[in-house]
Amino acid sequence: MAKLMNIGFGNMVNTDKIVSIISSDSAPAKRMIAKGKDSDTLIDATQGRRTKSVIFTENNKIILSALQPETLAGRFNGNVSEVEDDAKE
Repeated sequence: MAKLMNIGFGNMVNTDKIVSIISSDSAPAKRMIAKGKDSDTLIDATQGRRTKSVIFTENNKIILSALQPETLAGRFNGNVSEVEDDAKE
C-alpha cells in the first residue's frame, strides 16, 4: 500500500517513488530545476513560497517544496517531532 508524505500546503508525494531529497541551494540542484522546466518534468508544490527542497522521483519527476530537507526527511522516516505546522513555513 502506498504511503503519502505531506510536502507542504496539503501537497502529497508517494514515499515509494522518492529517490532523493536535496537542498535547492547548490548549483547542480539549480541546473536540474532548470532542466526540469525545459523538459516538463518539474512539479512546483511551493505555493509561491521560496523553494527549499528538491525531491527526485524514480520516474524522473522533479518536485519542488517550500519545506526544509530535514523536515521532509523526518516526515519520510515517520518522526513526529519533525512535523511542523505549514503556516509557519
